[in-house]
Amino acid sequence: MIGPKIAAARATGALSRRAGRGGTSLPGKVLLRLEPDAIGTLAARLPRGSAAISATNGKTTTAALVAGILQRAEGRVVHNVQGANMAGGVASALLDAAHGRGIDGEVGLFEIDEFWLDRIGPQLQPRALLLGNLFRDQLDRYGELETIAERWSAVLDRMPATKLVLNADDPLVADLGVSRADVLYFGIEDDTVALADLPHASDSKHCRRCGTPLVYDAVYVGHLGRYHCPRGDSARPAPHVTATDIRLDGTRGASLRLRTPAGDADVRLNLPGLYNVYNALGAAALALALGVGLDDIVAGLQEVRAAFGRAETVEVDGHELAILLVKNPTGANEVLRTLALEPGEIDLLAVLNDNIADGRDVSWIWDADLELLAGGVRRVVCSGTRAPELALRLKYAGIPGERIQTVDDLEAGLDAALADAGDRLYAMPTYTAMLALRELLARRGATAGMFT
Repeated sequence: MIGPKIAAARATGALSRRAGRGGTSLPGKVLLRLEPDAIGTLAARLPRGSAAISATNGKTTTAALVAGILQRAEGRVVHNVQGANMAGGVASALLDAAHGRGIDGEVGLFEIDEFWLDRIGPQLQPRALLLGNLFRDQLDRYGELETIAERWSAVLDRMPATKLVLNADDPLVADLGVSRADVLYFGIEDDTVALADLPHASDSKHCRRCGTPLVYDAVYVGHLGRYHCPRGDSARPAPHVTATDIRLDGTRGASLRLRTPAGDADVRLNLPGLYNVYNALGAAALALALGVGLDDIVAGLQEVRAAFGRAETVEVDGHELAILLVKNPTGANEVLRTLALEPGEIDLLAVLNDNIADGRDVSWIWDADLELLAGGVRRVVCSGTRAPELALRLKYAGIPGERIQTVDDLEAGLDAALADAGDRLYAMPTYTAMLALRELLARRGATAGMFT
């Protein structure tokens, strides 16, 4: 009987919260210790099954977009909304919705860490699985991209009934659909937003079949684009869900023409950057795979606003603070491309941490195209555990030394950045720095509604 184990796990979470220790994943971890098959047992109660999302970049934002769509079309969604995306977080989301022998929700939506998919996916047996991208991220934790791709390939064999939704523009991800029928691919079809060349930080540039360097006809984000193997062993599959007529409006948002098998529609996103166009495409494709209509998809995409740290703006001490998470070269480059569209010179708070959740190796900052900021920054304050290295990198990127200030402590760094900022300040934190900034802003009374 799982009932008493659910009660014990909930009691543990309640005690943790009363002690001020949070508790997002702890109840789920306790439940899994008591009942190792709890995820599968509880997920089986969902009347309309579940969907899952994994990627190295964009999981939380894509999940938020899908949740917005499903809440319109399906009713209550059981979702690990806080982004706790390992087994404990998924189990906690299901635990929160469980009651008696049933569950309070129609459909499940679960963001899954890329290295946990092989353990969680077979338990969930989702109706549809979105695999968004594979970018180099925390190599000291996960290893090379091919390692993750091989693990994904193996786990897909254990989910034969799951419909795959794959990014056609990512060679490693797209190749996972070669042996599967009925794959739904998504990708960009607009060369006005293409890069001139593959960025230095691009990762997957070789054919997964023969190892030959791929030929790119268009590059959009990192190694995402239109490509083919010159030996004919692989090529970008034709996407079913595409974005054309893309317009990027700095940190304020983006617009696109969404083309799908169910019809076409114009979409205005409250999320900036080409990377969020990919997130929106993935969300639309996953919703289509679940049978959602186009009207609900468009309305859901347009209603969702940024999650904290993902280009969200809050008000603090009379300033607008736009927070843009960076955690690897490709993601950083897209943030930098977005900032480069802002008019005039910007004020910037850049925060680099090297905690375990960030990755101990911060050499990736030398692969990020920080040169895009040269000539566009009025003043930058560098903070975090590796602030001096970041300041040095920015100096090499072409930002004059007199415009760079180093303040290791985050709170002091925020104060220094706000003291001389104009109406709008941009923050570029790594993951644990983003969490610390969130706590700091909460203490200062920043708009509470933004912390969702």
